[in-house]
Amino acid sequence: MIKVAPKEVKEITQEFIPENVEMSENVVSIDRISRTVKGGRRIRFRAIVVIGNRNGRVGVGTGKAADVQGAIAKAKHDAEKTMIDVPIVNGTISHPIMEVYGTSRVILKPAPLGHSVIAGGSVRAVVELSGIANIVSKSIGSANALNNAMATFHALKKLSLEKGRKKDFKP
Repeated sequence: MIKVAPKEVKEITQEFIPENVEMSENVVSIDRISRTVKGGRRIRFRAIVVIGNRNGRVGVGTGKAADVQGAIAKAKHDAEKTMIDVPIVNGTISHPIMEVYGTSRVILKPAPLGHSVIAGGSVRAVVELSGIANIVSKSIGSANALNNAMATFHALKKLSLEKGRKKDFKP
């Protein structure tokens, strides 16, 4: 049986989301990718971009192109298409959650007020641009920036306003 979050919590989270907030973007990584073809190697670039309004909306995107600017533009467009709303309660998340994406495993835990963001690499980029101010995270397994960013993104997508959901956290 799923319990619905209290009406006051929904009103509080909806109240603090301004309508016209400018999006911030963070280029997590730019990788040079080569493909071997008959005449030699073809060089392309892959960019991973995180965009968010630092107030509950975040998106992650990837793009590939022959030049760096084109790859960043494609990744930014992809991130805008995948925007999600993140439920933030008192500057943190409502319950611990773990997500696996590929060989990367990301654990996100709520932190008390004033603890700040304890995260590294692409996890920090996704969490900060979503507007979470206090969180503890751990990346286990692969150090791949794309897999860690996507695992964090999917974990934030699965969050709810309910407290203590044990089924989402299996160490």
